[in-house]
Amino acid sequence: MGCMVKNVGIVGYNKGNGHPFSFSAIINGYAPSLITSAGWEVIRNYLDRRDLSEFGFGNIKVTHAWTQDPLTTKQLCKACFIPNAITNIEDMCNEVDAVIIARDDFECHKSLSAHFLEKDIPVFIDKPLSVKEEELKYFTPFLMHGKLMSCSSMRFARELDSYHSDPLIYGKLHLIRAAGPLSWVKYGIHLLEAIIPFYPSEPLSVLYHSSTHDSYIIRFKDHTTLLVNTLGNLKVPFLIDFFGEKTHSQTIINDNFSMFRRTLWHFFKSIETKKPEISPASTLTLMKVLMAGTQSKAGKGEVYLDEIVI
Repeated sequence: MGCMVKNVGIVGYNKGNGHPFSFSAIINGYAPSLITSAGWEVIRNYLDRRDLSEFGFGNIKVTHAWTQDPLTTKQLCKACFIPNAITNIEDMCNEVDAVIIARDDFECHKSLSAHFLEKDIPVFIDKPLSVKEEELKYFTPFLMHGKLMSCSSMRFARELDSYHSDPLIYGKLHLIRAAGPLSWVKYGIHLLEAIIPFYPSEPLSVLYHSSTHDSYIIRFKDHTTLLVNTLGNLKVPFLIDFFGEKTHSQTIINDNFSMFRRTLWHFFKSIETKKPEISPASTLTLMKVLMAGTQSKAGKGEVYLDEIVI
């Protein structure tokens, strides 16, 4: 990684989402006991398993942090060696070279990121970018010009490297089955992002299937079916099954550190090259799939992606 980016700002936090701590720790290092006392024992556990050589990106550092809660900001700064706790988000604009918005409540993404995007500061926005058409229209030029990157880190999941490099290892895929916890919009995007961008056919439609949990049937143009189940509060891992003519596999995805580190690497590379690391069309297609699923659950039946215009 070159020497372009030096000072990075981190923006968070929302309930249940520890990404400000994860991302900052991977870049800056961390104080184990302070990660625990901030309430993120689960993050500390996977950080503690990594070698010191896996932390840091040269001269790139998280130097400024802002959350809407001064106590959380202080905890984050102490735990991840961030020197500047910011109380007014506007004050960050003149101090940083790039910003990570580590919140997964899409409703706030536009208002938080506009401070920086409109001052030509590159931004990474945690998944999902947005499921509102007018907001996606706003974000599209920034995606196109490499000023904005947004994804689920599961796009870079180590456990799926063989599928990502060659989906045809399975032969013709007949069925892909994916399951994970919590909700369609917040956690279904993990599963969609891990699968759809690498599949050789485009998604055609989404149909909600009423069940004890949220279940969605995604049809591709080549007639392959992807079933996505988000299982609410059940304690389940992210699980993806591929059923093909040549072979099949079952994969549990749980190496958060690797996928987060890879995501950060690609964001920093996009800043260096001034080019998108992720195809803007891919990001927008995934948001359309989320939107189609939401509309289908609301009673619209099978919703075709070409009905959604951004």
